[in-house]
Amino acid sequence: MNTENVKKLQASFPEDLDAILITSEMHQYYLTGFNLQDGYVAVMRDRAMVFVDFRYIEAARAEVDDPMFTVYDKSGLEFVRDTLKGFDVKTVGFEDKVVTVDLFNWYKKVFGEEIALSPIGGLLEVQRTVKTEYELDMIKKAQSIGDAAFEHILGFITPDRTETEIAVELEYFMKRLGASGTSFSTICVSGAASALPHGEPKNRKLERGFLTMDFGCIYNGYCSDMTRTIVIGSADEEMKRVYDTVLRAQCAVLEAIDWHSNCAEMDKIARDIIDNAGYKGKFGHSLGHGVGLYIHEKPGLNSGNTGTVLENGHVVTVEPGIYLEGQYGVRIEDMVIIHGNRAENITKSRKDLIIL
Repeated sequence: MNTENVKKLQASFPEDLDAILITSEMHQYYLTGFNLQDGYVAVMRDRAMVFVDFRYIEAARAEVDDPMFTVYDKSGLEFVRDTLKGFDVKTVGFEDKVVTVDLFNWYKKVFGEEIALSPIGGLLEVQRTVKTEYELDMIKKAQSIGDAAFEHILGFITPDRTETEIAVELEYFMKRLGASGTSFSTICVSGAASALPHGEPKNRKLERGFLTMDFGCIYNGYCSDMTRTIVIGSADEEMKRVYDTVLRAQCAVLEAIDWHSNCAEMDKIARDIIDNAGYKGKFGHSLGHGVGLYIHEKPGLNSGNTGTVLENGHVVTVEPGIYLEGQYGVRIEDMVIIHGNRAENITKSRKDLIIL
């Protein structure tokens, strides 16, 4: 298992806490590498604990194989409380962004007055923005599956296919290559529907014109994300101009983006190209977002993120688009990782205008 994330949390442990109780399944996986579906993870400055019941104990002991962790075969909150009290824990941090009011009230009832509860806010969300080399490798693998899926789908698409068929084939192919699932609901929209940035695939034959496919997969817990827009039938000169503008905007960012690049400035590079080409107001979303265990993480490449620069361990998408209401839309998206004081585009799929 990869223990670097636990060590990072322990290195930045808030001074006013003795322990942090992890409820989010995503953060439990982030810290343990184990898909814990019913239980707790607790982290202290010098140790960590996993609490599971008999259904998961064998798998947990096999997966969480590190002397830093103690795996307990009980997961009741009362047992968690008594175990923490045994280590003289007086204050416990909890994930206020995911704990419901009902669960918080249960915490208060069980922990009582002996153990104080304190919210940790975005502590783990901020930590997750900087990926370890292991995490970067998993994201690279996920993206390589996405690239293979795009190459495959080009040979699958015919004018008689439906949007749903293409979306399902993408998902099926990625699972065949080892993905555990999709990063998000696959977008596959054609014709006028391509003007909808987050349109849903329908059980209808492909319309002539642009076909936008936005998809990604999960590999060992980590997400990928890519978008390609192709043409079904033929493209007129205006369609070609729209596509070329989006591609120029993306390529300009990919050429400029680097270690310590300002997030807002990256957005401006793409937006200026699109605006100056006569499509001002037709690029309605931000340039990109962070990717990791969640499909949308920090940092964001957007005009409001003026105070953030890209650091080693950051992963971001670069996805400019133009959307002409009632007509069509184009988006092209790659993933970029920052490591070794440089930027690397890990999306390898072709971006020339493909007409099928």
